[in-house]
Amino acid sequence: MKGEHPALFVQLLLRPCKSTGLPPSALAAPASADGRNSHAVGKNKSISKSKKGGKKKTVDPFSKKDWYDIKAPSVFSVRNIGKTLVSRTQGTKIASEGLKNRVFEASLADLQSDEDQAYMKIRLRAEDVQGRNVLTNFWGMSFTIDKLRSLVKKWQTLIEAHVDVKTADNYMLRLFCIGFTKRRPNQIRRKMTEIMSNQASSCDLKELVSKFIPEVIGKEIEKATSSIFPLQNVFIRKVKILKAPKFDIGKLMEVHGDYAKDDVGVHIERPAEGDLAMGGHEVAASE
Repeated sequence: MKGEHPALFVQLLLRPCKSTGLPPSALAAPASADGRNSHAVGKNKSISKSKKGGKKKTVDPFSKKDWYDIKAPSVFSVRNIGKTLVSRTQGTKIASEGLKNRVFEASLADLQSDEDQAYMKIRLRAEDVQGRNVLTNFWGMSFTIDKLRSLVKKWQTLIEAHVDVKTADNYMLRLFCIGFTKRRPNQIRRKMTEIMSNQASSCDLKELVSKFIPEVIGKEIEKATSSIFPLQNVFIRKVKILKAPKFDIGKLMEVHGDYAKDDVGVHIERPAEGDLAMGGHEVAASE
């Protein structure tokens, strides 16, 4: 195009811009001293950013805080259980007030120097501050999750209970109890049948009935099964006679005891008619 119409190309370059009325050469970026075009300063954030102030001075947050020793109650063998931080007293903010009512949690293994008790967590609440010592008091106890999960096993029954109780020094507590029973019904049933068989086979019916009254057999079962599972309210609730021996009057008399010996089998002579009439008048007179 340049070779064919040089005059037309020059006219296009010199044609003024419609929006500004200036030639295109006037709209070019100004050249720097070395002849290169300089960029607009307003659009370069790195150049326009102010350097006033510089970097902020870092302040150590612990420089305005103090360490306090946490003291456990005397019921535990280890008294010093750790440290805690609190901001220093400034104006109306008192450091000791910021420490009060803080609740700390510690393992019983650390409080008693016994790793076997690591499953129990003790909560201690800050009650008072003396110098740099924070005096705490018992504020709760709980088991670790892994300990609770390890207690649950197959073929066991979980028993839970809780109660609200007030101590002698007016502390109101809520105690939660958990227990597990080992379900061994076959062993307990075997023991029951064994004891009932021994008790019934070693005595006669009269003696056996005498054992039913004070619940001797039930108590014997409770005692025998305590090693398997502690039972309670064990009773012989029902007795059925499936078969009886041939009737014997002598055995029946033995069951009735002294009443049979005194009143049964004594010969009584029949009185005469005259004596019977006189006896009747005497009875009537006496009545």
